[in-house]
Amino acid sequence: MRLSGRMTSSKIVHCTLASLAILMAADNELAHAQTEAASSSIRAAVAVRAEKAPRLDGTLDDPIWQFAPPLNDFRQREPLETAAATEKTEVRILYDARHVYFGIHCYDTAPAEIVATQLRRDLSMDLDDNFAVMIDPTRSHRNGYIFQVNPLGTQRDGEIVEEQAPNGNDSIVDPSWDGLWISAAKVTRDGWTATIAIPFSTLNFRGGSEVTWGLNFRRFIRRKNEEDFWSGYRRIFGFWRVSQAGQLQGLRNIESGRLLVIKPYALGGAQAFAGQPWGALHRVGGDIKYGLASNLIAVGTINTDFSDADVDQQQFNLTPYPIFVPEKRRFFLEDSDVFNFLLWNQDLLFFTRQIGIDPVTGQEVPIDAGGKVAGHISGFDLGVMDVKTRAEGPNPYGNYAVLRVKRPLTPGSYIGFMATDKQSGSPLDPYNRSGGIDAKFIVFRNLNLRGYYAKTWTSGLHGDNTALGARLTYANNWFNIYSGHGVTEKNFNSEMGFVTRIDDQPTIFEFNFTPRPRVWNIRELDLGAFVAHDPNTAGRLIYKEWAANVRVLFNSSAEIDSAPQDVVYQFLTQPLNLYKNISIPAGGYRFTSHSVGYTSSGSHKVTFAASEQWGGYYGGHLNTATLLGQYRPNPHLALALNDTLNSFRLPQGNFNIDLTGVQISYAFNRFLNMTTFVQADTAQTQAVSANFRIRYTFRPDSDLYVIYNVGSRFQSLAAGNPMQVRQEKIAVKITYSWSR
Repeated sequence: MRLSGRMTSSKIVHCTLASLAILMAADNELAHAQTEAASSSIRAAVAVRAEKAPRLDGTLDDPIWQFAPPLNDFRQREPLETAAATEKTEVRILYDARHVYFGIHCYDTAPAEIVATQLRRDLSMDLDDNFAVMIDPTRSHRNGYIFQVNPLGTQRDGEIVEEQAPNGNDSIVDPSWDGLWISAAKVTRDGWTATIAIPFSTLNFRGGSEVTWGLNFRRFIRRKNEEDFWSGYRRIFGFWRVSQAGQLQGLRNIESGRLLVIKPYALGGAQAFAGQPWGALHRVGGDIKYGLASNLIAVGTINTDFSDADVDQQQFNLTPYPIFVPEKRRFFLEDSDVFNFLLWNQDLLFFTRQIGIDPVTGQEVPIDAGGKVAGHISGFDLGVMDVKTRAEGPNPYGNYAVLRVKRPLTPGSYIGFMATDKQSGSPLDPYNRSGGIDAKFIVFRNLNLRGYYAKTWTSGLHGDNTALGARLTYANNWFNIYSGHGVTEKNFNSEMGFVTRIDDQPTIFEFNFTPRPRVWNIRELDLGAFVAHDPNTAGRLIYKEWAANVRVLFNSSAEIDSAPQDVVYQFLTQPLNLYKNISIPAGGYRFTSHSVGYTSSGSHKVTFAASEQWGGYYGGHLNTATLLGQYRPNPHLALALNDTLNSFRLPQGNFNIDLTGVQISYAFNRFLNMTTFVQADTAQTQAVSANFRIRYTFRPDSDLYVIYNVGSRFQSLAAGNPMQVRQEKIAVKITYSWSR
């Protein structure tokens, strides 16, 4: 242990004696943990109690860090499964009466090549070196929290529910959950270091004389595209596989970390809808979050405001079916996985974007109040939500209630139930209800079996209101299989959910072969094919598709994707309106398309993905070209471009649809940033939309926003590309988070 030259001899003696006592206790705890771990084949770490908090400056210079034994046996998940990590990593763990502390040293033989570009919180760190901590504070083996930091100290956090992988392209976590914690980091001569402090109240667990948590760590080395895990480092396991975590022992005589967060807001400004005069905006409201019990949290909201939510990226719907647009509003994002009830493919029995947003026009519908309870209690996973919206324009008032209960079985497996109830002020649609049961079974860690049965009840619709189905997924290091069959009857009407097709009997089979040839710098080949066959419930074929695909993943993370042959048959039961007065007539169509795409390595300042799809389309021809590019010249500035050009050559007419977006982000530091997102649309609106936002985090989870928006904030979910409501708005919003 290093001692400061300013210490007196008595202080040195006192510190040395204290150090010996703490180190002896740590040795005893470590020996006990190693013995228990050896008997159970579970990795164990030991936390050492600190008399005072360590300095949280991003360095490990504080001598108190040396009291904790280092963890350093990290193994590769990628690219060489179970091999020793190519760079050394050490983690030290301390705790006191209110916090747990992590001191992280990511050694690197080439510190000049460390990639650190992200200063904005909760954005993907996949383009940076980063380190993540996963904690399962109740040892549920299914649920946990992830805390991620990069060499700049930037934070990203999220919640794991039922070992579910994050949506989209994120590598480890869905960042919809926000916790209160402190981080700092620094690039050094031999790598980079980080310090993390997590209050016990953030984890919402039950204390006691001796507490054990589930624990795991993940380090990502960007230039090598290397993932190193402390536990559960098999390639078939993601970081969200809580059941594969190790243990954190040594937490003694700590009190329950019961969460309480009160977060009011105030907003002022002005807004105007298209063709209407400006009106003043003045609104106050807030949220409260309280830990009712270990891993059970209640959240309440009053006069909810989503002005600070990210705007949707515009899409042009090429299909006769609704399009899925992910949720971005904070109240609905938190604990959203608890309410997940999966129907066929990606359909959902409950989808929060049906609350507070007109699904056709994208207009925001005001929320008066809402509340939810989510978590785990008495051996059950529980989710209860109730939200009341008030009348706005053509939208009547509504009340939306949902109940979700799951009985966990083996890790990742459960049997569940869901019920929803929508009450509306519309005399034509006074109520809509649904109920269903579902189950998921994971067998031998590789085989995933799912099944569901659901019904809906709607005024004026009787009978033929059922949806049911089952699917099987098997995955290992060599191949993946996905197969399923479902039935969705013609009167199945889940108004609080998202259902792509009704009157449908889909069957799908997909197979992917994933060898690793270790030639030409190739990390993995993905050679696959799938077949989808969808007749209606009377047996008439409505949709059919078969395709072959090839994916080449390189060690640098660059990849080539191709679908050399994609054959589709579609029967349109009614005309499909695409653009202005151009519609595809009803009838049967068969067409073939081809595609190729390239994604660059993520280790450079300039990254891009480009693709081209060409071929037939409803009796004509369609060419779709996409380009996604990003330039990060330094940690402060980020420029992003996305462009999708659809060129239609149809018997009904020739036209082009171009959707372009440009985003400029500037982070003055980790706590003050500015973003501008401009989108141009040559489709229905034929106008430019823009969103400008300044965010200043003046204390943890407390922010000041300055927001300007013109155009549609929320994308329509409906088929046929209907006209959306345009709005102009300027607002200043302040939130203040108080917690104990």
